[in-house]
Amino acid sequence: MAAGLGTRLRPLTYEMPKPMVPVANRPVIEHILRLLRRHGLGEVLANLHWFPELIRGHLGDGSKVGVELTYSHEETLLNTAGGVWNVRDYLTPDGDSFLVMAGDALTDVDLRALCEAHASHDGVATLTVKRVPNVSEFGVVVTDGDGRVQGFQEKPDPAEALSELANCMIYAFRPEIFDYFPDPPYVDWAKDIFPILLDHDVPFYTHTVERYWNDVGSLPELLRGNLDCIDGAVEVVPAGEVVAAQADPDSPGEGGLPQHRAGLPAGTELNGRALVGEGVRVGGGVRIDGPAVIGEGARVGDGARIKESVLLPGAEVPDDALVADSLLGRRGAPGA
Repeated sequence: MAAGLGTRLRPLTYEMPKPMVPVANRPVIEHILRLLRRHGLGEVLANLHWFPELIRGHLGDGSKVGVELTYSHEETLLNTAGGVWNVRDYLTPDGDSFLVMAGDALTDVDLRALCEAHASHDGVATLTVKRVPNVSEFGVVVTDGDGRVQGFQEKPDPAEALSELANCMIYAFRPEIFDYFPDPPYVDWAKDIFPILLDHDVPFYTHTVERYWNDVGSLPELLRGNLDCIDGAVEVVPAGEVVAAQADPDSPGEGGLPQHRAGLPAGTELNGRALVGEGVRVGGGVRIDGPAVIGEGARVGDGARIKESVLLPGAEVPDDALVADSLLGRRGAPGA
């Protein structure tokens, strides 16, 4: 699912679709495709609407990340389930189950384990869920002792929450799910389809995961997701080189790379780890307190100080500037 407007990530999503927002110097949708490939899921369809040419232009047919990628363009947004209904013939030619997931979340969830959990029961759907500390930020799923879904709460007050299981929007479905669509295609999973399943006593279940999941749906979450990649909290392949603090700038540090190989001058003060993209220019007397991400083509002026921040591709930091706990970009830059 890659068609949404990503309104909570504005102003970034005035310039690009949410799936193209950079995480560890790659569009987040590219991380999703690499995850699918790692778990042997190679036939992928993405629905598009907002800036579709940017997604098509970057991913093409998917071959560069090892998947077979096709597209479904929506002139009008069909909602989360409507977009799936629109491509049902693609998804169910052999009567097999299929996965539906957001193309704009950061995760390293084991998708094979989800497939196995789905195959272990006869329910029409399996919803991936994760325990979260603050239920007021998520839609939560209420289950019985066997994991069968009993109901939902949308961002409940913690005192009234009946569950701490957040819906990760990673689903496995059997083709019979389409028997429960009312007046398609403008329908939503949470608001329309799942309530119908409950009303008709149709069994569907949850699969609880412990791996990393972040919907990067807001600017603070996007910043956190980028820094989590550098800290190793989530298994992704970053673009660029990771360098780490070291006593001798010409010897390998914790990341196994000399600082100068990643475009950092030998005199750069580095505390912690930083991901440095291609074509980066860093001036003299710069200090970086990681984790930090410096995007492709970024420029950091002399004497600047950067702490726990993400410089998006093409970002420009003036001389002697202070950048802390921030996302910094430039309009019209590649990937921004």
